[in-house]
Amino acid sequence: MSTAPHNVQAYRASLLHFHADPAFHGDAHAWHEDGLLVVEDGRVKAAGDYAALIGSLPDGVTPHDYRGQLITPGFIDTHLHYPQTDMIASPSEGLLPWLETYTFPTERRFEDPAHARATAEFFLDELLRCGTTTAVVYCTVHPQSVDAFFEASEARNLRMVAGKVLMDRNCPDFLRDCEGSVGDSAALIEKWHKRGRQLYAITPRFAPTSTDAQLRATAELAKAWPDTFIQTHVSENKDECKWVGELHPQSRSYLDVYERFGLMRPRALFGHCIWLDDEDFARMAATGSAVAVCPTSNLFLGSGLFDFEKADGANALLSLGTDVGAGTSFSILQTMNEAYKVARLKGSYLPALRMFYLATLGAARAMDLEGTIGSFVPGAEADFIVLDPKATPLLARRTAQLESLEELLFALALLGDDRAVKATYSGGALVHRRSA
Repeated sequence: MSTAPHNVQAYRASLLHFHADPAFHGDAHAWHEDGLLVVEDGRVKAAGDYAALIGSLPDGVTPHDYRGQLITPGFIDTHLHYPQTDMIASPSEGLLPWLETYTFPTERRFEDPAHARATAEFFLDELLRCGTTTAVVYCTVHPQSVDAFFEASEARNLRMVAGKVLMDRNCPDFLRDCEGSVGDSAALIEKWHKRGRQLYAITPRFAPTSTDAQLRATAELAKAWPDTFIQTHVSENKDECKWVGELHPQSRSYLDVYERFGLMRPRALFGHCIWLDDEDFARMAATGSAVAVCPTSNLFLGSGLFDFEKADGANALLSLGTDVGAGTSFSILQTMNEAYKVARLKGSYLPALRMFYLATLGAARAMDLEGTIGSFVPGAEADFIVLDPKATPLLARRTAQLESLEELLFALALLGDDRAVKATYSGGALVHRRSA
């Protein structure tokens, strides 16, 4: 479903967005209990108090009435795998056997363009149903899997980032991608990067599945297209970390493998980062690289608990990822739920304001897209969601007794899921509405 925007549209509801990280700034958010969001040609024109802005609307523009609801920027998911949609909730004893048993056989099917397109269609619909308007997505080694994803995203006018997985060792022969791998990526960059709202991510799966030659070629590709993204995995699982140490004994750490090959820079997104040490986090911050925290997946696979306090001590860029299909939900609200619990188990505390920041402006900053997505600053793309505090009987009962914005957001994060997303807008167009 897509409804094309008129020149100017307005939306009345409570409004929330951020201009700083609440972990470091006492006044990090803008909150308008009776607010108005004004959109022109698919971009934010203004956001503020209803009383202050209503008189500025052009004649004939009547605000969409979402009073009693909360409008925020659309959620941003910085780490997930669309080919793993059909293997979500697959049992396994850990990361490496899970890859062998489920992931690689499932990804083999994406050599079929029809299967890839059907999966991409479902995957994007599911993201929009959960209020996610931008995601950083792994495809498979098959170029047709990338084409299928971007074609489906382009048809919906979504701001998406995706790329072809690079693997040339320690994987099944049917997924080994050798001589043509980087050349295929270059051709896909030429075809899709900055085509409309599509952006490309150079995607070595993780260090164990790329030879030194492939990692060098990947770095050259990233150097040739410095405004592309880089996405990969690092320090997710202790067995994986041990394996990387055996493959790269000359590297100080798992993360150091990527830095030695020139793969740490702005727009480089590293999934998991559970077992990074202080020096690793310092290198993340110094290079402008970003962490995609995936608590749902980490708990599911028993990989470990992310250390928010250590990451914040280094001022590393943080964001949230569902990591479907190891993650067990497409919902960023459910991911916040798990992130809160992971922080508590590590002895720290994540306020709800911080979690909503990480899912919006924090993710935009991690992606070097601040001002484009993730907030309601004038000129930003009008990707936003309408959250319903009374979406379920339990939410309605809890939110009837609120005493603060923090309590409202906390209730949504801990009790909410896709049912709490009343509507999703992308580029000013309605792309999902929850049925009654």
